Amino acid sequence: MLDEVEPKAFLADKAYDADALIDTLEERGIVPVIPSKANRTEPRDTDFALYRERNLVERFFNKLKQFRAVATRYDKLASTFLAAVQLVCLVLWLN
Repeated sequence: MLDEVEPKAFLADKAYDADALIDTLEERGIVPVIPSKANRTEPRDTDFALYRERNLVERFFNKLKQFRAVATRYDKLASTFLAAVQLVCLVLWLN
């Protein structure tokens, strides 16, 4: 899935702290913003100011999943599901 996008940074939690993934990201010029696991012998530096932005995205998806139609994805067509997500985003933005 990462082959199709060119982000500037990759924000993830400690579960993604794998040398193979980090090496792949660095080869492509993507900055890995992944905190080191506790059992790593040499902890890597992490930009925690940027890492905090990940929390905003997670909270947004949590709010999005509070709407039953989005969480269970009753819609059969991708366009209908996208319309439901856009409607929920509009409701969240207006509140």
